[in-house]
Amino acid sequence: MNLPSTETLRQRARAALATVGATVPEGTGLTARTPITGESLFELGTGDAEATIAAAEGAFRTWRSTPAPARGELVRRLGDLLREHKSQLAELITIEAGKIESEALGEVQEMIDICDFAVGLSRQLYGRTIASERPGHRLAETWHPLGVVGVISAFNFPAAVWSWNTAVALVCGDTVVWKPSEATPLISIAAAHLLDRAARETGAPREVHRLLLGDRAIGEQLVDDPRVALVSATGSTRMGREVGPRVAARFGRSLLELGGNNASIVAPSADLDLALQGIVFAAAGTAGQRCTTLRRLIVHRDIAEELTERLVAAYRKLPIGDPFAEGTLVGPLISATAAETMRDALRQAEAEGGEILAGGGSRLTEQTPDAAYVEPAVVRMPAQTQVVREETFAPILYVLTYDSFDEAIALHNAVPQGLSSSVFTRDQGEAERFLAAEGSDCGIANVNIGTSGAEIGGAFGGEKETGGGRESGSDAWRAYMRRATNTVNYSTQLTLAQNVSFL
Repeated sequence: MNLPSTETLRQRARAALATVGATVPEGTGLTARTPITGESLFELGTGDAEATIAAAEGAFRTWRSTPAPARGELVRRLGDLLREHKSQLAELITIEAGKIESEALGEVQEMIDICDFAVGLSRQLYGRTIASERPGHRLAETWHPLGVVGVISAFNFPAAVWSWNTAVALVCGDTVVWKPSEATPLISIAAAHLLDRAARETGAPREVHRLLLGDRAIGEQLVDDPRVALVSATGSTRMGREVGPRVAARFGRSLLELGGNNASIVAPSADLDLALQGIVFAAAGTAGQRCTTLRRLIVHRDIAEELTERLVAAYRKLPIGDPFAEGTLVGPLISATAAETMRDALRQAEAEGGEILAGGGSRLTEQTPDAAYVEPAVVRMPAQTQVVREETFAPILYVLTYDSFDEAIALHNAVPQGLSSSVFTRDQGEAERFLAAEGSDCGIANVNIGTSGAEIGGAFGGEKETGGGRESGSDAWRAYMRRATNTVNYSTQLTLAQNVSFL
């Protein structure tokens, strides 16, 4: 495996940051590393949570009174700068998260897209007029800025998820404190620098957005601080079990995007060529490190053997290696720990009666003893056992079979998570049943595409142990605002509701 040296990656990271206009804030407390070689790039300083939150709270008092279309101008300028520096931002994503070039560029495009969406939203923060039962009265509903929004993001989408929250929160009149993953500080520094520049050029308070680098303890300060009105946290279900109750204990709001154990049903009528393309990307893309990664394949027994053979053949041809190299489709896992977790899951799957049909091995070399390159695995399972019900953040695809469509839906829904789902079928009745109330219980339900690759126009999120949060498009903006019901009496009489008589 021919990989760039760590020193080469270090130089490329410095160059990308310099082109954006940022520098490496060297210090102690946080290590920036690259999964491409598994080695350290820089030692970085950490932030001061108390001072950062205080600055964001102070800026909110001004920002909330700024007209929403003017707030949109800040996000418009951010989108322009993201376009201008798309290649540099994508390079940093590849260096820190190990994504292949097209996926890294796609993540930056997602950032650009949500800026476009939020700019339009800045003129569409609609309330409503409600019919009043009292003569001479007007009943209305209005929406107002919420406060400081704390964003805790994960390594697998180190910039896109931040942008979903930040672009929308800013046009809603909130200020943002961003605590990125410890694994991806460099792309965070670059993105935050561009937003600082956009604020400076549009006259917005610089403190409307603050970056807070640090470890778990700093994230906990953000979770527990009563000045943070909303905590939007992306990560594991385990993390959500800790964050949710702690925020609720102080009567704050939380928006949780947690684990996914996503499945695709493949019906007998499915176009298998189409299904194969969707399955391989959803299961092996980003080395299986998306929350929407396809982890369970539920195939009708009549076509299971044919589809499985084709799937195994495709897996054996997947190019694995340097994510910067042309043709590579599967880059490294984020860490050696992630690879060990994958190996543990495969051992458990075999103990529960599974058969590994493809993949599962390592691609370690003497050049990269600390890097984690793995072969995406296909595992045939006799039933939906315990390991299948758990999310392993690695490229493992469990194959199950079914006989009736009712059985397939029951299998699909019989896991604790509820993020993304899909069905491959040419039977309209099956497609509609999958999308109906008695069908998929996930926040995302697709027909004839895979489970990953959501567009920003729709609300993103899931149910059950996925946390119930919604980010990005549709009316997800409401999570970042507070609602007020207004009654205006323009008559000369005081009429009480429900015909109450008093005095």
